[in-house]
Amino acid sequence: MSLTAAIQIARSALTTSQVGLQVAGQNLANLATPGYSRQTATLSPIRSNQSSEFFIGRGVQVSGVQRQINESVQKRLWNGVSDETAKARSYDINAQLESILNELTGFDVSSELSNFFNAWSEAANLVASPAGVVEQGDRMANFINSMRQDLGALRRQVEDEVDASVLRADTLLDEIATINVEIKRTELTSATANALRDQRDALVTELSEFIDITVVEDNQGGLDVLIGSTPIVLGGVSRGLDVQRRDIDGVLTTRVVVGVDGEPLNITSGSIGGLLESRNSVVDETIAKLDDLSAELIFRVNILHSTGRNADQLTSTVSNLQVRAPDRTLALNDPLNESFAELPFAPSNGGFFVEVTNTSTGATQRVRVDVDLDGLNSDDTSAEDIRAALDAISGVNASWDVEGKLTIAADPDFEFSFADDSSNVLGAMGVNSYFEGTDADSISVRQGLIDDPSGVMLGRTVDGQFVENATAIGLASLRDETLSALSNGSFSEYWRDHVQRVGTQTSASLTEANSASLVRESLEAQRASISGVDADEESINLITFQQQYSAAARLIQIADQLMDELLAII
Repeated sequence: MSLTAAIQIARSALTTSQVGLQVAGQNLANLATPGYSRQTATLSPIRSNQSSEFFIGRGVQVSGVQRQINESVQKRLWNGVSDETAKARSYDINAQLESILNELTGFDVSSELSNFFNAWSEAANLVASPAGVVEQGDRMANFINSMRQDLGALRRQVEDEVDASVLRADTLLDEIATINVEIKRTELTSATANALRDQRDALVTELSEFIDITVVEDNQGGLDVLIGSTPIVLGGVSRGLDVQRRDIDGVLTTRVVVGVDGEPLNITSGSIGGLLESRNSVVDETIAKLDDLSAELIFRVNILHSTGRNADQLTSTVSNLQVRAPDRTLALNDPLNESFAELPFAPSNGGFFVEVTNTSTGATQRVRVDVDLDGLNSDDTSAEDIRAALDAISGVNASWDVEGKLTIAADPDFEFSFADDSSNVLGAMGVNSYFEGTDADSISVRQGLIDDPSGVMLGRTVDGQFVENATAIGLASLRDETLSALSNGSFSEYWRDHVQRVGTQTSASLTEANSASLVRESLEAQRASISGVDADEESINLITFQQQYSAAARLIQIADQLMDELLAII
């Protein structure tokens, strides 16, 4: 081996040491950088040609600078991040919902229902006045309205968060596609683009906070991103994300679709998955439960109130329901009758009585109005049939006003009331009603009763005799009545059961969120043990490469001295 060869070996050691020092310095510089993957310089000996009978070698070289990363752990971490954010968002929405319901505080729906029925009970015992019944009903209706608005605001908040999350996820997909192109271009002409790969991994990590993804690396270094089995990023092309909303049977549905073709995506995790799941389950379910409760309360109270009466009967009344002109001649149970088909409650086959009294003579007549809704023939009753039947009764006039409401008025010296409505048509149309509206958003005490509480019907005709508190007793008893529309429970039981489910789900979602957080932390610890920078280890590497550099420099110095001595002898 010549002195020149020794110098070349030392030179390779100097170059390698410099690279090693740069790598260690880069690692230490990024000691606190999130998402940075520790780099290592891979050293290998330079093979040599045979020198006399020995293969001594020609020094050392850096064969590569690689990121220290375990792809399996990294993918599991992305899944862990998706699960954690999904559970965290679900818990957050559940907790907000539980706060809105505010059950067991005395300022909740259950308490308002109890106070409402208590007011009727007191009226039945002649303790409370009609004004007190109206006041309590108005308070309960306003409370339900307010809660419905709060639930609607929570739903809109979730929708806004979905929009913002999808927009950010779409931006991340574009950035990932752009970096894919840069990595392919860079690695085509040089070594592995470690910094670009770290940057791309950081983008994928952020993306996994929004959606559950699967990533597949191609043979050119590009990263394809899939949601389920649907590709979203293919090499340098992002297909994008979009939000699509559709009204299906009156229910607004939200789904995330592929931007380029509208293909629906099954997103089950990440913040978007957690938001959609919470909105579609607990939020929408609670709104539906409150609407169903309110609709049934309106219907049941109005059924009893419409056939109630006081000592002085009615001289006029106007229905709450506006019946469109084309619907008036259609059967009440005709699917094309939009005025009735859109109601959450419906009349049935049966009939009701109209009691008309001549106040000047005291003579009373009782006339039955039949409501044929058996669906057997083409003669089922229409709203116009009911108006005509009422108008045909002596002493009573019935007509449609300009708003399409049924107006019933007594002739001079006459008054009237209703009784024994087996068809529930009066309650459905809101004739002589207590409540107006059809759901939690529209429930209210009839304005006429607020203006004049004396119109509250406390009595009714029972077996031909007027009982002054019979309607109040019936409405007070409604508190404990089992109703098929409310899952065979009472009003309080129906609502309490749902609130308990919300509480159980909130507790479960908190447990799941904490568990998902522990899993994610464990996976981050595993990644850190592989990819994280250890300051002590890098300090040792600095010392090692420093010693290697010093030794190589010493070798060059010795070889140079020997060369000088050789030249001096010559």
